[in-house]
Amino acid sequence: MKQVDVSIMGQAYRLSCPPGGEAALTQAVAAVDREMCAIRDAGKVRARERIAVLAALNLAFQLAQPSRTAAWIDARPQAEGGDVPDLSDLLRRLDQALAADGNLL
Repeated sequence: MKQVDVSIMGQAYRLSCPPGGEAALTQAVAAVDREMCAIRDAGKVRARERIAVLAALNLAFQLAQPSRTAAWIDARPQAEGGDVPDLSDLLRRLDQALAADGNLL
């Protein structure tokens, strides 16, 4: 697995990425960063952990909308060999990276 350095809300993370999955990972990181920064910038929530939970809920809600899910799936780049990285695997890896931070507050 390839190691990819990313930044989410100003915090650096090193994530594992399967070959050919860099574009999908970059797209997911951008969506999470955008959502977390929007919540932080609204000024009502300060704790990183709460911001992360609210962002995850917002993104999950967006993906639950049939039209948004179809558009998001269609927009994801295909990995080498025609395989599309599994979203649950990507979320698991993000959870591991966030858990490794140890102190999200």
